[in-house]
Amino acid sequence: MTTLSPNRARQLLTAATQRRVLVLGDVMLDQFIWGSVSRISPEAPVPVLDFQRESFMPGGAANVARNLAALGVPTEIHGVVGRDAAARQLDSLLKAQGIGCAGLVADARRQTSLKTRIVAQQQQVVRVDRETRDHLDTRTTRRLLARLEQELATTDAIIVGDYGKGVVTQPLLDAVKELCRTRGLWLSVDPKPVHKLNLAALSLITPNRKEAFELAGLDDDTRNHDPLADASLMRVADKLLAELRPAVLLVTLGELGMLLCQRDQRPFHIPTVAQEVFDVSGAGDTVIATFTLAIAAGASPVEAAILSNHAAGIVVGKIGTATVAPEELLASLSK
Repeated sequence: MTTLSPNRARQLLTAATQRRVLVLGDVMLDQFIWGSVSRISPEAPVPVLDFQRESFMPGGAANVARNLAALGVPTEIHGVVGRDAAARQLDSLLKAQGIGCAGLVADARRQTSLKTRIVAQQQQVVRVDRETRDHLDTRTTRRLLARLEQELATTDAIIVGDYGKGVVTQPLLDAVKELCRTRGLWLSVDPKPVHKLNLAALSLITPNRKEAFELAGLDDDTRNHDPLADASLMRVADKLLAELRPAVLLVTLGELGMLLCQRDQRPFHIPTVAQEVFDVSGAGDTVIATFTLAIAAGASPVEAAILSNHAAGIVVGKIGTATVAPEELLASLSK
């Protein structure tokens, strides 16, 4: 059984602070309205929330950047925002966490994605989305790519976060793939299968189980508690490796952990380390951020998968989109 020692993890985390990662994709602002419910409205059969407080966090691709910064990685975020209050607040939050924001392109025709979650007694009651989902036009895509290209000389890896809000289009992805290919840069992508993008020849793709089956165009008709004995999952992994040819395919499996797949190698299953699961939102962001920073720091894919699995196990035990501190990660690996 391959393991990752705390000393090796410490080496990787230290090395990661000397690397630089760019994040590109759909940036969002997450708003949380916290309160308690003790009665039902007389106007309609709905709960009445007694407001206690509200909080804001970077979301979407901005949460990937936040996860990198929390682990000490020099990070730049690239995406498109509106000219609105949500954009200003997002910019302020990101800069406060040491994340470079020069790659955020403002477009008055778009609304910054704002997701408002109403939470009562730690339980999410409803979510309200305010956003633009139209695909980027050619001019805005060029502006975004121009800013990205200016940063590549000092970049070690790029993460693309596609959340279906229109920023990650085929022309954008094709251009980024070419930029990374010519410079030998690692390129990780968190896919959104509904887009039907050409995801061929990437360094890393990180679908969850449902997304993996959608990408492969196959039905999920079996389920086995041992992923390595799950015939349908193995068939999906083989098809994605053959058709998309990623260097690494990492399928996240929720309570079953994750499956690391590489061509011409036996799949490697990493069981979950989560003790309690309070909120899975943002766990995928933590996985792709941690895996990519580990690779940039010199980890093997197996080492990177183990590290990202521990990071995911920590964040699902927290409420809301969360991050992991280096000391938390090292403590988890010491158990």
